[in-house]
Amino acid sequence: MPEGQVLQLTQVNASIHAAAYKSLMASRILRLAALCLALASAACTTPRLDVPRPHSEAWPHPEETTLGRSFGEQLRTSGGESGFHLLVSGLEAFSIRAALAESAERTLDLQYYILSEDTTTQLLLYRVLRAAERGVRVRLLIDDLYAVGRDFDLATFSAHPNIEVRVFNPFLSRGSFGVSQLLEFLGDPARLNRRMHNKLWIADNAAAIAGGRNLGDEYFDAHGELYFSDLDVLAAGPVVQGISRSFDDYWNSEWAMPIEAFLRTPPGPERLAEFERAWEARLESFRDTDYARALRETGLGLALRSGQLPLTPASAEAVYDRPPKSSGQGGNESPGAIYARLRTLVEGARQEVILISPYFIPSEQGIEVLGALAKRGVRVRVLTNSLASTDYVPLAHAGYARWRKRLLAASLELYEMRPERPEAVRRRSPGAPSGAYLHTKAIVIDRQHVVVGSMNLDPRSRALNTEVALFAHGADLGGRLGALFDEAVRPALAFRVATAKTGDDKAQLVWITEEGSKEVRYDREPGGFWRRLFAALLGAFAPEGLL
Repeated sequence: MPEGQVLQLTQVNASIHAAAYKSLMASRILRLAALCLALASAACTTPRLDVPRPHSEAWPHPEETTLGRSFGEQLRTSGGESGFHLLVSGLEAFSIRAALAESAERTLDLQYYILSEDTTTQLLLYRVLRAAERGVRVRLLIDDLYAVGRDFDLATFSAHPNIEVRVFNPFLSRGSFGVSQLLEFLGDPARLNRRMHNKLWIADNAAAIAGGRNLGDEYFDAHGELYFSDLDVLAAGPVVQGISRSFDDYWNSEWAMPIEAFLRTPPGPERLAEFERAWEARLESFRDTDYARALRETGLGLALRSGQLPLTPASAEAVYDRPPKSSGQGGNESPGAIYARLRTLVEGARQEVILISPYFIPSEQGIEVLGALAKRGVRVRVLTNSLASTDYVPLAHAGYARWRKRLLAASLELYEMRPERPEAVRRRSPGAPSGAYLHTKAIVIDRQHVVVGSMNLDPRSRALNTEVALFAHGADLGGRLGALFDEAVRPALAFRVATAKTGDDKAQLVWITEEGSKEVRYDREPGGFWRRLFAALLGAFAPEGLL
């Protein structure tokens, strides 16, 4: 797969969603899809049913591992609470993942929506392979939307005796992602529109990383042109067992298919040896890069391996959507597991609710809940992407834009991320394109309760995608996340959206920011003419239930 394939696949993903909208809106499209599928049947394959799919579970004795003992000692006086370390920068997120792979003694469980083929991902997988060669059992579960077309490479990785790879909700049409998969989607949108959006990195059932980051250069500050402002949290202690249970439920579900089921001839050991040599060469060329030096300077990996990484104690639990019992089901078995819990927590707010989501599309019920909070004096503050910073296509932004005036009328504070990467603002050349996008998913209530996970605040995460989230309760953790929000919505870094009266006494949206220490107001949405036009067209036709 060539460089940049993740961007192409994301664009295809948006096309898939658009196809789903049309298929639900017109029976004519479904009939056409059925005809196309009949013509494309030669491109479909039947998974091999003789491939073993053994049941397995998380390592049952994390306290017997070095990681378990180290974190257990730190949390010994915390009264049974778990420990957390926020991973704010991409460098931190990469460093801690690498350190967990290097420290694991028994198991590594990885669950991701996107697994790229770029430098940082390959370097992390190389460390995972090294762990497998030490005897660590590795289970890798990836959603098939980004795995399809990579069967042979993933099977090569899985050829190691200590590594298993499974794909979630697979397409029958294999090969490079293209027309055959799109046609298959049109014929079965209820199943194939349901994607596994979970993101977990678990070592020895003793420590886990959860949050918004997939595996790819843009998530780890290593892309050069694209930058996702994101957030993960390293968790240790009792909450990790709940995180591992969520992984086990997905791994052992019938939705998870061994990658070998799609290959008639599995790759031999010589192919894995070739991969290993390529990874070693890539690692050697990486050692003297500026990024590698910056990683070493963080010192986080060394701190984790030496048991010196500071943890913030808090009571916590993992909440997740369970995979359906039957692969024929199109929706969640218990829809809204995360959102039902979240609503209860939000409705109990006394002073402040902070919502951070790259895709923010509230429902009528959401507007009612948030508006009621504002009426009783709770400060409700929202940070999402601006049209200028929305990644790839402004599809989700079109759904969000419909709600802006009502959100403001309900007395919510609305902020939109500016597209500039904060540390690059001062040195970018005039007219240079920006590649910074908000990708953080977090909620903070009264700076006491924190929710961090894979879910966006939109209809797809509520009803279609599967998600996982950590609910943590503690003033130290809540205060830290609240401070990060305060920094992110400063006028120099974000647009504040407000309403202003026009000459004919109508309300008009304005975007207020700061440039060169001076306040600047825009009465037209920042983002450019073509993006505004595209967003307006999408807003007119895209059904909100699938955004």
